[in-house]
Amino acid sequence: MLPGILGRKIGMTHIFNDAGKMVPVTVVEAGPVYVTQLKNQEKDGYTAIQVGYGDAPERKLTFPKFGHLKKAGLTKNLRTLREFRVAKTDGVELGQEFDVSLFAEGEDVTVTGVSKGRGFAGGVKRYHFKGQHMTHGFMTHRRPLSNGATGPQRVFKGKRGPGRMGTDTVTQKGLKIVKIDAERNLLLIDGSVPGPNGAAVTVNKVNK
Repeated sequence: MLPGILGRKIGMTHIFNDAGKMVPVTVVEAGPVYVTQLKNQEKDGYTAIQVGYGDAPERKLTFPKFGHLKKAGLTKNLRTLREFRVAKTDGVELGQEFDVSLFAEGEDVTVTGVSKGRGFAGGVKRYHFKGQHMTHGFMTHRRPLSNGATGPQRVFKGKRGPGRMGTDTVTQKGLKIVKIDAERNLLLIDGSVPGPNGAAVTVNKVNK
């Protein structure tokens, strides 16, 4: 069985549970995904299921990808291909379709996506540095001052400071599926997930 599914972040909204409490949720359009390749230990060195998600225009279908999808028995151009590591691929066939029926309401999941890009950011915004006073003659405010070590006379690698912020692969844990709309392939997940609206995300089951 597939341990997760690919999807697209639609946006955030809120619903009310049975107790009348408002619950903020993120709507994810999950699937359907199609099995495009089965990898095994003998040939590939590991066991995994490769699936494809999302329609792409035919003009963007390359010849190698055309042959890859044709071998799986698929006639549509899939935008995103991704692998899920599994212990065994029994019961899974090429071209098989999976949708939100993989999940159940109340199930714990993790969501992986690429965070929003913020461009070049300073230390206050990027790492929540306190900064200096805004008054009383201070002239530095939010600027970083000298930060090199006296002995080595250089800045050590990994030291926090201004730089590119965002566009990192982030896995949000501790999430739960609040509601499933099987007709429209929608998952309502409590809380927020990484990435902007329309971004590709991966919803994984939690192994307990």
